[in-house]
Formats: sequence, C-alpha cells, structure tokens
Amino acid sequence: MNRPEITLILARAANGVIGADGRMPWHLPADLRRFKQLTMGRPMIMGRKTFDSLPAVLEGRRHIVLTRDAEWHDEHAEVAHSAPEALRLANAPQVMVIGGAEIYRLFLGLADRIELTEVALEPRGDAVIAAPDPAEWREVAREDHPADEAGRPAYAFVTFTRRMG
Repeated sequence: MNRPEITLILARAANGVIGADGRMPWHLPADLRRFKQLTMGRPMIMGRKTFDSLPAVLEGRRHIVLTRDAEWHDEHAEVAHSAPEALRLANAPQVMVIGGAEIYRLFLGLADRIELTEVALEPRGDAVIAAPDPAEWREVAREDHPADEAGRPAYAFVTFTRRMG
C-alpha cells in the first residue's frame, strides 16, 4: 500500500495548551461531534496516555496505540512501538493522529493535513504544542463560532494543508 494521507486532529488553546492532567481544559460539544465525523471509519493513532484518557472505546474506529512500553496491551487497542509500525498496522488510505503532544510532534513532519480547533482561551496545562508554521502549512478552510450563553468560549474549525516544495 502507498503511504496513507496522514491527518493530525487537535484542539489547541490560544496559548498552545492542548491538555491539562490528561484532560482537555474545555468542553465543546461541537468539537466532539466534528472529531467523531472526521475519525469515523478510519484508524486513529494515539499515545497511551491519550488512549487512557478516552471515556470509552470509540465505536467505528480502530485504536492504534503508540507506546514505548513493550509490556503494555489492551484488548481494545492495537499496539505499535514506532511511527512506521503504527502506519503499517493502520494499513489504510487515511490515518488520523489524535494525540497527545509527543505523538503530534512525532507525526508532524509526515502529516499532509491538520484539522485544528482553535479555542479562544488561555488555560493552564501541561501539554502544549506550537501553532502550525505558516511557512509549512496553508490555511484552506476556517469556520468561526462565537462564545455562547452557556459560557463556552469562541472557537474556530481550521483546516491546514502542507505547502508543497
């Protein structure tokens, strides 16, 4: 099989935070719906801490867990110990990389697309990543959403594709 299209899917606060104590520091139902729509039927590559943070196994998607721990296993996950091994296991035309920060950094140089939810907050957190570099990534779509009466912050769904050459 040829190399799959690799998409990074993440939600990132204005200060770069993507997580705090193994959780997302916000709750955006629209982002969760978009995540489900983007990942349904596709293999998802994630780190062990991200897998452990899931509320349950996400139906309709394969869970490929990238871990350095040779002893780790879970009946609901396929285990890989390197990025190439995870991609071989995925064996699909499209692969979704869903975190955490170390896994995003590992796949950033291989990724073709980034599906980013920009969250208009500056929370404290322990997992941080940089914004997509405009020299490498081109914004091709943006959908802005205002803060709401329920106290949820403003956010935007943004799609980036890798610049060629």
